[in-house]
Amino acid sequence: MVTFDEFRAMALALPEAEQQPTWEIETLRVRTKIFAMGSPDGTTVSLKASREDQTELIAADPEVFSCPKYVGRHGWIGVRLDLVEPEELSGLLTEAWRRAAPKRLVREFDDTPGVARDADRTLPVHVIHPTV
Repeated sequence: MVTFDEFRAMALALPEAEQQPTWEIETLRVRTKIFAMGSPDGTTVSLKASREDQTELIAADPEVFSCPKYVGRHGWIGVRLDLVEPEELSGLLTEAWRRAAPKRLVREFDDTPGVARDADRTLPVHVIHPTV
């Protein structure tokens, strides 16, 4: 289980991530591009993803993952905070950030010590342990 505050802390720990209220929700951005969003009183957040990742995640665990309204048709994934594992959410947030961040910033992040690589997908996964 992850709280919205923990979700926000994970997202804001990524390089140049910022929070901005938009459409009555909180959007998390990197250089103005949204990579995650949700409502502090909600139980689900949305993350930028590919259509392929969206399909795989929903098929693997439809209780945790869903296709969100409005942005789901673009590959975004809905994630239930009360059911997702913190490490999985952290990895998905990192991938969402990578999709929105400029290539140079992603390269700098990849070169940062402590950034682990997911062996199955060869995408960087940065596990962040928020303090509560």
